[in-house]
Amino acid sequence: MKTLAAADSAHPDPASTPHSKGLGLTALVSTVITSCVGGGIFALASDLAIAASPGPALIAWGLVGFGTLMLALSLNNLVLKRPDLEGIFSYAEEGFGKYAGFISGWGYWISAWMGTVAFATVMMNAMGYFFPIFNGTNKLPSVLFASVVLWLLTLLVNHGIESAAALNSLITICKLVPLFAFIVIAILLFKGQVFTAHFWYNVGTNMTGSGSIAAQIKRCFIIMMWVFVGIEGATMLSSRAKQKFDAGKATLIGLFCILAIYMLASILPYGYLSRNALASIQQPGMVYVFREMVGPWGGALISGGLIISTLGSWLSWTMLPAETTRLMANQHLLPRAFGKANRYGTATFSLVLSSVLIQFFLLSLLVTDRAYQIAYSMCTVAVTICYILVAAYQVKYAVQHLKEKGSYWQLAVGILALTFESTAIYFSGVKYLILCSIAYIPGTILYLMARREAGAQVYLSHKEWFSMSAIMTCALLAIVFVLMGRLVI
Repeated sequence: MKTLAAADSAHPDPASTPHSKGLGLTALVSTVITSCVGGGIFALASDLAIAASPGPALIAWGLVGFGTLMLALSLNNLVLKRPDLEGIFSYAEEGFGKYAGFISGWGYWISAWMGTVAFATVMMNAMGYFFPIFNGTNKLPSVLFASVVLWLLTLLVNHGIESAAALNSLITICKLVPLFAFIVIAILLFKGQVFTAHFWYNVGTNMTGSGSIAAQIKRCFIIMMWVFVGIEGATMLSSRAKQKFDAGKATLIGLFCILAIYMLASILPYGYLSRNALASIQQPGMVYVFREMVGPWGGALISGGLIISTLGSWLSWTMLPAETTRLMANQHLLPRAFGKANRYGTATFSLVLSSVLIQFFLLSLLVTDRAYQIAYSMCTVAVTICYILVAAYQVKYAVQHLKEKGSYWQLAVGILALTFESTAIYFSGVKYLILCSIAYIPGTILYLMARREAGAQVYLSHKEWFSMSAIMTCALLAIVFVLMGRLVI
């Protein structure tokens, strides 16, 4: 998940100038880790237990880790080869035209504010450990408190709160110290007989069916993809590095560190509680697993760290949607109003619009128990659209430069990343992709307005017309299916 450093990466930075010392390898590795590790890891053990037994979960981690590595390598290559492109959606625009850039940017924007909804729900669950009023069937107090936090953070960001190194350091400590404490205790209390009792669940059956190994692996994907959202923040900081190749090293080192943390935090609990116990434990799972291990102080430690960690990430992701639409407006993919900054340099219109949409989805907490799962599923699918376009541009760029040294390796990386991301979006749930298409109806209207506003003739190529028609058809069908009750979230 993104943090302050990652969210701010799109801004020009003094560190990129020749007179600046820049970031060393250690600082870059730290940035990679803090960019991804957020509130999702605290719910990972219980969410994963619902999806799979430990054996299939380990296979899924291997697949997702490899696929994410291919994406990270693609991003690193493009940052080094095309430092002139600003914003992750610029790769789609450069490779496939203006409308492709809009598709990528709009998906990234959807992902950013939907991720904030997930932060709100997991933070309220953590608050419930200390204050029972936030932990029960009466969800109104949680919605009211989350709404107050939302608009306070919106006010802060609107007044130019863009970076805070001290706060970011505190957030990092609050994330990692409880996690390391949990991992160390989980290792000490690990019971091999519990871990292996149902390692494959139904290893004797074939590879089909809802309880098969393949089906369990498939169910793991959206959970695992969610916790890697933000991996792009690392390579976006290459301009701040003392040496650009350090960004590539940092991406690889950081990714392996993150994967190790995720695997330990999610797999070790299988060796303390049975899968059924983990699957039914109260959320956030890590809080209550650690309380089972060491007593009430353990739950308090994890809850406290989670609240501060999530609050910091929430602040970062309050900035991110506004920053995304500001960059899109600057590139004439959205109307100028989205990029108009106040005296503090904040795009107020974009910021308030995103907060209004977050507020709307926070109200969904009153009518569903699956708000967190819905939010992170939508967030993950939306950002995967961007990742697919990044991987596609990596392939195109490699093909265009086949005579260069290492181009065939970069082509292979791009193909593997594209294959993985395309497969992942299918495994993560096609229904969420269909639901995301609804948000492209108003977005496409805004895109056409921006093109006309920029003085350009609103001309679309045959490929763009086809893409727009396909998305709009999918969106209209999604609306019809939702109204008919055939598409249930």
